[in-house]
Amino acid sequence: MKEREHFGSRKAVIYAMAGSAIGLGNIWRFPYMVGEHGGAVFVLIYIVATLLVSLPVFIAEITLGRRSRTSSFGAMSKMDPRHKNRWKWVGLMSVFIPLFILCYYSVIGGWSLYYLIKSCAFDFVKGSPEAVNGLFGSFISSVWMPVWMHLLFLAVCAWIVARGVKSGIERFSRLTIPALFVLIVLLIVYSVSLPGASAGVKYLLKPDFSEFNVKTFVYAMGQSFFSLSLGMGAIVTYGSYVKSDENLVVSSAGTAIFDLLFAVLAGFAIMPAVFAAGIEPGAGPGLIFQSVPFIFSSMGAKWPVVSAIVSILFFLAIVVAAMTSVISLIEVGVAFLHERFGMARPKACALVFVLCGAVGVVCSLSFGPLSGIQIVGKNIFDLFDWFASNVLLLLMAFTVVVFVGFVMKREDVRDEITNGGRKTLNAKLFGGIYFLIKWVAPISVLAIFVTNFIL
Repeated sequence: MKEREHFGSRKAVIYAMAGSAIGLGNIWRFPYMVGEHGGAVFVLIYIVATLLVSLPVFIAEITLGRRSRTSSFGAMSKMDPRHKNRWKWVGLMSVFIPLFILCYYSVIGGWSLYYLIKSCAFDFVKGSPEAVNGLFGSFISSVWMPVWMHLLFLAVCAWIVARGVKSGIERFSRLTIPALFVLIVLLIVYSVSLPGASAGVKYLLKPDFSEFNVKTFVYAMGQSFFSLSLGMGAIVTYGSYVKSDENLVVSSAGTAIFDLLFAVLAGFAIMPAVFAAGIEPGAGPGLIFQSVPFIFSSMGAKWPVVSAIVSILFFLAIVVAAMTSVISLIEVGVAFLHERFGMARPKACALVFVLCGAVGVVCSLSFGPLSGIQIVGKNIFDLFDWFASNVLLLLMAFTVVVFVGFVMKREDVRDEITNGGRKTLNAKLFGGIYFLIKWVAPISVLAIFVTNFIL
């Protein structure tokens, strides 16, 4: 088998892992979660949760990946060879989870691609606000168009992964992550300049602690996990590509800060415009596909050229964000097939595309011909989303931090985090980092998991 590929530099590591983290979780999920759960107070809890809980989990995952130098499937078995058969089941789960998420995540990617095409055709500017507002429901309930968009989107992402770690993932991330930040800043300039946008800015900056409750706390913690791609096997897999001389704490902190910054920027790109248009901020998952196009249509009568350009930039940003996340999900499955069965990257990508594409078609059709199929009151797509976010990711993240904290040798964890003692600052911080990984992170994850079934 060929020697394992590595990322070329620290910047490449941060870009690639930030690409995994910065995605639909930030630009699609974060704004509507903020709107549903209290505005600035949700943002504040989200920031604290990321730094104190999610970052230690992230460090644990990347440490496990680099120490084992294998995909998420074999990482735990390799680090605990005496009980390797026990960990094989966990390894299989770490491959199954990202592929499970990929099945419905790529459907959302297809939606964003369709909306980008509609933006380029100036449909949101030319159409009436009422027609634009009803577009999303009619689109996702149709049969063929959402399916074709899903498959096209997934095929492009699989092609990028097939090109390899450096030529595919690293090169794509280097180009798209800076471009995403430029796009989001341009959108912020437009959003905050709208009449009435100041109310949206205030909503994001001034916490109203009367909105604070247990549900707000739990959902902010859960969003932090979802946003950083924790429990998906992606960070463990990416960690196995990190060079031995790389500073894991700096790379992890850089990724978390990138992710935090982008999420907050996405909030400022969307919420001021939502308030300017007089739309309810708690509009839910359809916020960017219903409320935002409605804004572009409403503003189109007064500023048609500006609204047309901004709508294109907005949905371009969403497409790119979706691609960075989906690429990391595909990579977990491809790394498993390559290492376990010696399958070439292109063939492994093709197999992932066929399997996840087929299941994704079923998820897409659950809004149309299969909408009558309900399980515990949810259609197939919603069931996938709920089960992944509230069960699978939390269980996997809990397993990883428990493994790193209680199964791996403390000396091995210290060796990775301090680079054999050469990173003196990391050595000084190690006691605190290890405490967060071993005690704070698992207790917090377990609390989120249990509370999800109580609320």
